[in-house]
Amino acid sequence: MRMSFLLLCAAARGTTAFNLPSLSASQLRSTSLRSVTTTRLHSTSSDSSNFDYDLLVIGGGSGGVRASRIASGHGAKVALLETKLSHGVDPYYSAIGGTCVNVGCVPKKLMVFASRYPGEIREMEGYGWKGASEGTFDWKVFLDKKNKEITRLNNVYQNFVLKNAGVEVIEARGTLTGPNSIQVHTTATGESSTLTAKNIIIAVGGWPFKPDIPGIEHAITSNEIFYLEEQPKRMVVVGGGFIALEFATIMDGLGTDVTLMYRGDLFLRGFDDDMRTHLKEEMENNSGIDLKFNTDPKEIRKQDDGSFLVIDQDGNEVECDSILYATGRKGKIDGLNLESAGVHTEKSFIPVNEYSQTNVPSIYAVGDVTDRIALTPVALMEGHRLADTVFGGMDRPVDHEFVASTVFTTPEIGTVGYSEQEAVEKYGDIDVYKNRFRAMKHSFPQSETYSLFKLIVESKTQRVVGCHVATDGAGEMVQGVAIAIKMGATKEDFDNTIGIHPTSAEELVTMRTPSYYYRDGQKVDKLE
Repeated sequence: MRMSFLLLCAAARGTTAFNLPSLSASQLRSTSLRSVTTTRLHSTSSDSSNFDYDLLVIGGGSGGVRASRIASGHGAKVALLETKLSHGVDPYYSAIGGTCVNVGCVPKKLMVFASRYPGEIREMEGYGWKGASEGTFDWKVFLDKKNKEITRLNNVYQNFVLKNAGVEVIEARGTLTGPNSIQVHTTATGESSTLTAKNIIIAVGGWPFKPDIPGIEHAITSNEIFYLEEQPKRMVVVGGGFIALEFATIMDGLGTDVTLMYRGDLFLRGFDDDMRTHLKEEMENNSGIDLKFNTDPKEIRKQDDGSFLVIDQDGNEVECDSILYATGRKGKIDGLNLESAGVHTEKSFIPVNEYSQTNVPSIYAVGDVTDRIALTPVALMEGHRLADTVFGGMDRPVDHEFVASTVFTTPEIGTVGYSEQEAVEKYGDIDVYKNRFRAMKHSFPQSETYSLFKLIVESKTQRVVGCHVATDGAGEMVQGVAIAIKMGATKEDFDNTIGIHPTSAEELVTMRTPSYYYRDGQKVDKLE
């Protein structure tokens, strides 16, 4: 998931990590790219007899599927390797469709929906409903329905998205044996063969990371939680990123007693500070989650009754039935034999330039394995633009600025653009508009649930460079705002837009006076 938080300069960082022996970043950016790409494509076509495929893709997640489908649409002969075509448990978990479909966005969002019904029911009496009850959540019924939905999506990806596009799908694990060759290990039989391609894309994604502490083998990750046979009555969630926060609020909403342990002062590092603080306050006031900051587990012990003790650095103990670690992800490069092709790596990730090309001209990488922005739509964009550039004769570098995202906690946080801290560093002079209020939905039943809306405006141009929203449906709301911000909308454009009443979203076009300013990087309440 977004294990690296909105690293807006990641593309530029990738281009300076190494010198490309063939097409340099400057050559790719030049106006002659179209002719250069066309020359390469003609070469690919004329040399097709020397290779089995124009493109081989290792990994059937979001980026790999999109790249293979678009490349095939441009006339390339494409095969995609994915270890599993149907989801399941250890050691694979992920299957065709990638992390998002199998053990990420899709099943997580279904759990988010399920977890929010108790909050809705608690407010019903305030609207005049009598006798409403939260009832009892049936974990096994939910998981059975979830598994059927993921199976359906696996089939859609394999039989409609890929095969209908002319992509050959091979259930196998791929290992590089050179810059243009892959050893294919068939999943069903274990047999091996070698395939060659003019171009190779590595799209294997990421894998959850667990630290090496005593008893860590008892902890689960965001893979295993989707396949637990029983719902834990008590759970410790370790981590401060969006995955940890989402699962903490999900499990709390489903009725599990949750303790969140985070080693820092405040979770969601990299997000706007006001959003971080607001979420903390809402969780303290409206959830049953026990927040423990500056807390780092040092040992996990399994007890005779099957429960666990989580012992922190100060010797404090928390008893639970399950421990979920969400402390980051690493690139899933083990077993790829990247060194055989000379592919450069940094830790477990593969650096690339703004065209997703590695230091080896014939090998590309997209998605989470590149450690740019670990979001499904970003991987889709990277794969699509790569295929357009290499096979479609277009100049389409990836663009990681103003990428919108959502943290599916309760309340949701929707964000696009720069945080207040980032904007000050980049622009120096900014105007900040902010309002915290109780939305109509929660005000009427007198719930102590609040929303926070925030706009960041670059002072000189009056361009809106950041929007941060914490409220019900923040993701749905910010998606539309992201279009305007990506197009360069100014605060005047927002002001000239008539709001929809009564909605919370109208707050985005009715904030007229800045809450405070920054000039030359210094915060001021009023302008002289």
